[in-house]
Amino acid sequence: MKTWLAILGVAAATYLLRASFVLFADPHRFPHRFRQALLYVPPSVLAAIVAPGLLLVDGALDLSLHNPRWIAGAVSIVVTVRTRSVIAAMASGMAALWLLQWALGAT
Repeated sequence: MKTWLAILGVAAATYLLRASFVLFADPHRFPHRFRQALLYVPPSVLAAIVAPGLLLVDGALDLSLHNPRWIAGAVSIVVTVRTRSVIAAMASGMAALWLLQWALGAT
């Protein structure tokens, strides 16, 4: 029972901390530089989530040609820069990954 109370307490504290920032803070009162910095939070969080999946194999950095994920990610980045299309980026990245996996015999 004590474990569940601790989990509920931590969950409530986390929720209230996040909710207070959203509900009670006036974003127009933040300094301009702070608001500009907040624009970079979503891309940096996405990069932090995606980069390990692309670059790590069994917990170790693998930038060799035997790791098709980072090559497919690079293809997707190039397509994104050229087309500015999320659909084209996803389609090209997945097609490149599947093709590279097939060519390398990886699963």
